[in-house]
Amino acid sequence: MLVPPKHSISHTKKAAFIEDERTHFQLLQQNFAAQFESVFPDKMAPKTVVIIPSLTLDGEILQKIDGINFYEERMLCLLMLLRMPHTHILYITSMPIDPAIVDYYLHLLPGITTYHARQRLTLLSCFDASPKSLTEKILERPRLIQRIKAAVPHQHLAHLSCFTVTEAERKLALKLHLPIYGCDPDLLHLGNKSNSRKLFRACNIPVPYGVEDLHTEKDLVEALYHLKQHNPRLRKAVVKVNEGFSGDGNAVFSFASLPIQCSKEWLLENLPRKLQICATGLTYATFMQKMLEEGGIAEEFIESDVKFSPSVQCRINPLGKVEIISTHDQRLGGQNGQVFLGATFPAQTAYAPALGEMGRSIAKELRTYGVLGRFAVDFISVKEGDLWKHYAIEINLRKGGTTHPYLMLQFLTGGEYNDTEGTYRSANGQQRYYVCTDNLRSKAYKGLTPHDLIDIAMCNDLLYDGSMQEGVIFHLISALSQYGKLGMVCIGASPEKAEYYYQKTVDVLNREGRH
Repeated sequence: MLVPPKHSISHTKKAAFIEDERTHFQLLQQNFAAQFESVFPDKMAPKTVVIIPSLTLDGEILQKIDGINFYEERMLCLLMLLRMPHTHILYITSMPIDPAIVDYYLHLLPGITTYHARQRLTLLSCFDASPKSLTEKILERPRLIQRIKAAVPHQHLAHLSCFTVTEAERKLALKLHLPIYGCDPDLLHLGNKSNSRKLFRACNIPVPYGVEDLHTEKDLVEALYHLKQHNPRLRKAVVKVNEGFSGDGNAVFSFASLPIQCSKEWLLENLPRKLQICATGLTYATFMQKMLEEGGIAEEFIESDVKFSPSVQCRINPLGKVEIISTHDQRLGGQNGQVFLGATFPAQTAYAPALGEMGRSIAKELRTYGVLGRFAVDFISVKEGDLWKHYAIEINLRKGGTTHPYLMLQFLTGGEYNDTEGTYRSANGQQRYYVCTDNLRSKAYKGLTPHDLIDIAMCNDLLYDGSMQEGVIFHLISALSQYGKLGMVCIGASPEKAEYYYQKTVDVLNREGRH
């Protein structure tokens, strides 16, 4: 009798285990649909939301972002769910959150006392500041998992809310026996750069001219050569690894000083020098290794005198309903404007409704694959004469940099976005706008503690005013002292008022930081 090699047995067992994991996860998710239909609409229903704000993404790129562990605080906006008097929140982080920050969020709750909310909030920590993702840290701590399970009241229906859903989050869901309001990790490949382009084309939505499924230097050279042959006047091309995020997996190739007769030999020889990588400290060798492992794309760098980078945020709920949640005009920075810094809400009314229509078409296509939860689609919009032309760029099958600002606005004002008009109105019918950022930073801010920030904001009339439904809400507060870095959402009754709050906050912090 032939006995398979040991590695074959191991591989077979692993495959069987993963398949079993998938089956159990799908059963959990099916039960969630019934929970969503019966419990979610009832604000008085007893329920628990377990929040896992883990950035389970490319660790090597994440570590190039200053204060990345503190990005777990971006989902503190979900503490506003405590405005429902029978809802409990469990919030898990790598390191403990300063009580002053928790108090700052709880004081924003409309119609609920801080004391009442605090009784329904459980904060747990791994006490681990290592570069591992939060979900990995939780999985390594079985006692912490038991504490999470014990903190969910027996009579409550509960689910996980995660920043992104990968195999790690699926494994945690199974250990906790809780469903996730998010996309099955088996479907995440639909949102990579190559497959995003294919899906856009299936929806008849324009994309920049380009090539997908690149893996090697030879593939990339062939693609760049093809782009230049297609458009001899092309000055730049954007190169992206499939799993990059916030622009930090991007690079820009310049065709400047290219010989009159473009040759593949010249491109190959000059590729390391001419490829400008956006992520700080990421080397050419590492970038190409990621492309080898993940695949990637190369596409035309769209240039225009009038050019914007809007996004549309969508949601597919467990009952299959498609919703257009918001549109934003993104503010990009870094070399060649590839890195997400912030956004204004809503996107320009001249094209926001068109973005909503395209977002709905994309969401319906994703729904056919079984996608669930929030996701965003990024565009490049250019003005040609009196008309706008929109190019779809990528899909982010997760929460993102525009998720928490919009949630904060919605929780505080009780309003909703009208995707056919491209406007947002609060519960009292008034329009609201905001400017947001995750990356307000200055060396002058270093040393300012959470207590300092809140004191400065109070003394300078910056804090959000519920009676006026205007003002500033801060996030990433813990990153301020060490990194001089802060996030904020500046809400106003007009775009100008929102920008005023933004500039005023910058001016105040610059002055106080120098002191």
